[in-house]
Amino acid sequence: MIKVAPSILSADFGCLAKEIRSVETAGADMLHIDVMDGHFVPNITIGPVVVQYIRKSTKLPLDVHLMIERPQDFSGAFAEAGSDMITYHIETISANELCREAAKLKQRKIKIGISLNPATPLSKIKGVLDVVDLVLVMSVHPGFSGQKFIPSVVPKIKELRVIFNGAISVDGGVNDQTAGMLIRAGADILAAGSFIFGAKDRRVAIERIRNAK
Repeated sequence: MIKVAPSILSADFGCLAKEIRSVETAGADMLHIDVMDGHFVPNITIGPVVVQYIRKSTKLPLDVHLMIERPQDFSGAFAEAGSDMITYHIETISANELCREAAKLKQRKIKIGISLNPATPLSKIKGVLDVVDLVLVMSVHPGFSGQKFIPSVVPKIKELRVIFNGAISVDGGVNDQTAGMLIRAGADILAAGSFIFGAKDRRVAIERIRNAK
């Protein structure tokens, strides 16, 4: 079954708990939480304190996507805040460091993911596929919501599906028009922000993504 993960970067932070309840009621499977530091990506979003309050607002699994430099310095705080999965960028962490992070998180029964930017080749993550639960393929350049989908990532997803048995997530430009090709390529989880939070009927938006194939 395809899982849909609304990305809270597109939510109204003035009433975040209400926004989270809205997508939970609408059938979301999990929440995608983008953490940005203004260094690895040109934007600043949230820290562990906000994740802690999100945890109190929902029972949905939280996938915390660390788009930050030296993520190993902050992963403990995000784990304490209530993350169910923490996803690192291969551009910010070495294979050896990721393996150490995986061991720490799995002791706490927290899943680990690895993400790669559109321009990063799949070869960069092949050495860590045996220690991660999820691969997050970025289909936009990370940093801001509402960007246009980059179709050249689709062959990357197809190749990844052949060599990886875990979950494949895609983040960026996901809507009812792009979701079908992503699902056919092998994606299991689709993170979508503006398409869901900007919809008049969020339940319909989530179902359109889930059933796009």
